[in-house]
Amino acid sequence: MSEPFSCAVLFADISGSTRLYEELGDAQALSRIDRCLRLLRDAALEFDGRVVKTTGDGVMCSFEQAESALQAARFMQTRLAEQAALGGPSLAIHVGCHYGSVLENGGDLYGDCVNVAVRVVGLAKPGQVIATQEVVGRIGESLRGRVRVLDHVALKGKREPLQIYELSWQDSEELTTVGTRLQEAPSRLKLVFGSREMWFDAAGGNDLRLGRDAACDIVIVDRRVSRQHARIEKRRDKFMLIDQSANGTYVAVNGESEICLRREELVLRASGRICIGHRTGDADAIVVEFYCL
Repeated sequence: MSEPFSCAVLFADISGSTRLYEELGDAQALSRIDRCLRLLRDAALEFDGRVVKTTGDGVMCSFEQAESALQAARFMQTRLAEQAALGGPSLAIHVGCHYGSVLENGGDLYGDCVNVAVRVVGLAKPGQVIATQEVVGRIGESLRGRVRVLDHVALKGKREPLQIYELSWQDSEELTTVGTRLQEAPSRLKLVFGSREMWFDAAGGNDLRLGRDAACDIVIVDRRVSRQHARIEKRRDKFMLIDQSANGTYVAVNGESEICLRREELVLRASGRICIGHRTGDADAIVVEFYCL
């Protein structure tokens, strides 16, 4: 185990890789993904990064300088966009980056910085590059003009919400923006559960509870569901989903990869599906659809 040292940790994941295997078959999908992974690795090395490991459909990289990490992320996105424009494989990636202290053991990196970077890449949409304040505070003026505040998110183990930024990687307004831009703050949350439709606006300061207990607002009778499994509350202008269960709460924001919350919190955005105790794609999962309006 090494002595602690600081660096930028970047995760770049291919969006929708599971669907790619279903559509193209194993051999063709694997070929496209391998080509994309090589591009991601080359981009990291181009900006003095180190490829720590590949994760099947993504890469984990480290950089001594935060600016190098964002330059590499920008290069990854532009190279993929150039390939697609020339008729190459149309793949999208989402990137997350955080800066902090890490430990190295057996060639891998560990620590809170890595954990936060994993959560940040999970928040990114296809075509997005998201970074934390710890990264943005260490970049120069040339890149600073390309970032904007995106949101505040609550993470497990963090007392205060984490401020995240989006990096605008395109050079021309003519290029299509793949990522979805920040919308106006929602005032109400619509929930659809079976034949029921509920509206939640936190009037009176109450939260909305999901679980097996008959006193919950949404009751789900399932052996994998805790009595008080999860709750939704409104904080300022955001609807927060808070897991408090043993088996976790799964969330799939439309157009994004599924996220599993275990004693964690997530800002609900746009629309999507919530499943408690099961993955959203499980055949026996009971789905709660949500719409931020």
